[in-house]
Amino acid sequence: MSDIVEKTLTALPGLFLQNQPGGGPSAAKASFSSRLGSLVRGITALTSKHEEEKLIQQELSSLKATVSAPTTTLKMMKECMVRLIYCEMLGYDASFGYIHAIKLAQQGNLLEKRVGYLAVSLFLHESHELLLLLVNTVVKDLQSTNLVEVCMALTVISQIFPREMIPAVLPLIEDKLQHSKEIIRRKAVLALYKFHLIAPNQVQHIHIKFRKALCDRDVGVMAASLHIYLRMIKENSSGYKDLTGSFVTILKQVVGGKLPVDFNYHSVPAPWLQIQLLRILGLLGKDDQRSSVLKRKYYKSTANKISFKQDK
Repeated sequence: MSDIVEKTLTALPGLFLQNQPGGGPSAAKASFSSRLGSLVRGITALTSKHEEEKLIQQELSSLKATVSAPTTTLKMMKECMVRLIYCEMLGYDASFGYIHAIKLAQQGNLLEKRVGYLAVSLFLHESHELLLLLVNTVVKDLQSTNLVEVCMALTVISQIFPREMIPAVLPLIEDKLQHSKEIIRRKAVLALYKFHLIAPNQVQHIHIKFRKALCDRDVGVMAASLHIYLRMIKENSSGYKDLTGSFVTILKQVVGGKLPVDFNYHSVPAPWLQIQLLRILGLLGKDDQRSSVLKRKYYKSTANKISFKQDK
């Protein structure tokens, strides 16, 4: 257990304190480790739940005073937010810091916004009243020319976003489906998938764009679109029978090893993608002779390849 704690403490400064001005990376790392590190080590050294509660309450009291102080800088707020996240992970209430997480996402630099968005996504739920305060920030970041800001906004949308505010960001996300960077297109598809889960009627008009995502040149974008299709086909398989051939073609490419090796798992070509496609084809093939024939061809081809590998 101690080895895991030490590795975690070694990795955290590099995650949250990159490229910090004033004192250099080593000073930032020391500052970070001295606060969060001492808290983690202190908790792991305790022998009872009562001692943990006492230590965490002391930490929360200190953090509450720090985040409420007018002299607290955004850099200090970022460090406080990481400690608040840790306290909440242990099951203790840190709700006094929720509004400060939103402010950090609104006002901070890239690294501070990153921590702010992370804290918001961990602290709040979709129905939380404070989440409405983040909508303007998300809209602004979606319109940013900085790819990192756009990615952060799309990520938080795909995790938590108020249903009633979807119309405010939907046109911006639709535009991102045509973005030149594949990571933006991929995150835009996942954001639309989130919208389809919580408010399917609001994304009915862009189904044709989902089809373009299915044919995207980037495998990640295509794979992300399968989540939406699996959901929609479960609801109405008859409306997507014409896509059976496309799904089979994708499956053949996967099985044939046409995807980048990054998608392989223990030499198996994209196994989770294969499972997703088989689920889709299973729904499309129900009471459909043509789809069933295509599936059987896949099963036979896969079985032959497995037998060949075992014989080698």
